[in-house]
Amino acid sequence: MKKISKSYFLNFVLIFGLTLFALWFALKDHYREVMNSLAQVRWYWFIIIIAWGIFYTVVIGLILTLLAREYKKNYTIKEGLVNGFVGAFFSGITPSATGGQFAQAYIFKKQGIKVSDGASLLYADFIIYQTTMIAYVTILFLLRFSYYYQTVSQFFIFILFGYFFNSSIIVLLWTMAKFPKVYIKLSTWAVKLLHKIHIIKDEQRTLEGWSIQLNAFTTEIKQLKDKKKLIFKAVLLNVLRLTVWFTLPYAVAVAIGVDMHLSMLLDVVAMSAFVSMANAFIPVPGASGGTELVFTWIFSATMMSAMQASSVMILWRFSTYHLILLIGGAVFLFAKRKYDHQKFVTEGEHI
Repeated sequence: MKKISKSYFLNFVLIFGLTLFALWFALKDHYREVMNSLAQVRWYWFIIIIAWGIFYTVVIGLILTLLAREYKKNYTIKEGLVNGFVGAFFSGITPSATGGQFAQAYIFKKQGIKVSDGASLLYADFIIYQTTMIAYVTILFLLRFSYYYQTVSQFFIFILFGYFFNSSIIVLLWTMAKFPKVYIKLSTWAVKLLHKIHIIKDEQRTLEGWSIQLNAFTTEIKQLKDKKKLIFKAVLLNVLRLTVWFTLPYAVAVAIGVDMHLSMLLDVVAMSAFVSMANAFIPVPGASGGTELVFTWIFSATMMSAMQASSVMILWRFSTYHLILLIGGAVFLFAKRKYDHQKFVTEGEHI
């Protein structure tokens, strides 16, 4: 427990340090101009921007609610929202968002869903989201590929690598489901090799764990094929989720007074998507530091000045990351206290 707490503390320190560096980089050439720009934003815009960022995580909660009801019919939207914010919190404080699904599986268990079922629906959530995201970005590429290539040519190699990296995950997942025996053989060979060079200690336990996970994953894929209505609803919600995420910079730009036309909305969506693609190579918690820099570089190279891009980035990042960390952390503490109390009461009744 102490090791985990220490790890989270170090992650918070890393997030704080990288965020400070990104802010310094964004403000070093035009600190006063950015501060003046932010000071002129009307109060109602702050409310809209904050609500916009929160709504993104609310949609995640709705998706989890939809999927969870396949295993627990009376699963409530409130429970889904709790899980959505807890997942966002742990994804934000762990490298490459690795802690999010573990935390969500824990919350699902506390909410009355078996660990195996929780893992299955999280697999389904990830597969549907990842597939939808790649399809979404592919459409953006096809619409104006040559224009985007010329506009952000200096960053396009990273964007393409991010796109192919995320696409390869989908290909890997679907081939794992199609040829599970091949992946079991490959994983067995890899685990034995890692055991020989003393990276993995318990070879048998690791292999058993991998087999259980792979079987759960392939089972979920097979079940998903027969749930077309569920998939359709989940895809629609994920399209909404991505659209909310990618359009927020447009609203922030309008709020700070950037001359934005409605015809530029598609380009803003594309640039926001490209930031997400490039983030695939930033393994630190919350992609801190790198996200802010990539966002500022891409938007200042395309549709606004560096000062305006820095101003937009500060409000956008606060709404979609820092604020969600605060809310998610508070929700987790409240939920943990509630579920621990319920466990205590239940155990007391059996004494």
